[in-house]
Amino acid sequence: MSKFAIIETGGKQYRVSDGDVITIEKLSEDLNQGDKVVFEKVLMTDDGSSAQIGTPYLVGAKVTAELLEEGRSKKVTVIRYKAKSRYFKKKGHRQPFMKVKITGLA
Repeated sequence: MSKFAIIETGGKQYRVSDGDVITIEKLSEDLNQGDKVVFEKVLMTDDGSSAQIGTPYLVGAKVTAELLEEGRSKKVTVIRYKAKSRYFKKKGHRQPFMKVKITGLA
């Protein structure tokens, strides 16, 4: 069994292993392609024989990653409509994301 960790970022939790590529919410830091990203909100680690569970986070545990891509998702169309009252609103939204590759679990 491979080593994995559960991290929290952008209000979501992800199960990651070494070499995984995940799409996360855009981070507030000013990062460029190829930069290192460190996730310190580690909820759990497991090495195949034993598991460590945080309360809520593990002290001293961190997951490192490399930023591969930064972009925006496909457009989501939001429509508000009320019948018989001439009310129609149409908006579009593209959610920003970051694609990162996990390089190390510590």
